[in-house]
Amino acid sequence: MTVPVRYVCPRCGAVATLDRAARLADKCVTPDPLDGWTYAAAHDDFEDADGVEVVCGAAETDGEGCGRLYYLSFVKYESGRELDPARPLDPADAPNFRFRP
Repeated sequence: MTVPVRYVCPRCGAVATLDRAARLADKCVTPDPLDGWTYAAAHDDFEDADGVEVVCGAAETDGEGCGRLYYLSFVKYESGRELDPARPLDPADAPNFRFRP
């Protein structure tokens, strides 16, 4: 069973509607892809992908858009546990190798 789901471009606010399987759980919508996630184009079958690559302003977008890519990521599991994407290290937490004053 598919359901129409609406998503907002994180850059310009244009709304896109995708028909997708009701069983898929959304994780997030981001301007950049998540590390370790695989994405399919919105016009392809994305049932087996980890997410969808949406072109803002393409056919699935209601009205005009900015023309840039953004990414819808689905919840992803490994061995029954939800995976979180790798996040870059916060500069405040990064090791400091400056030993001289």
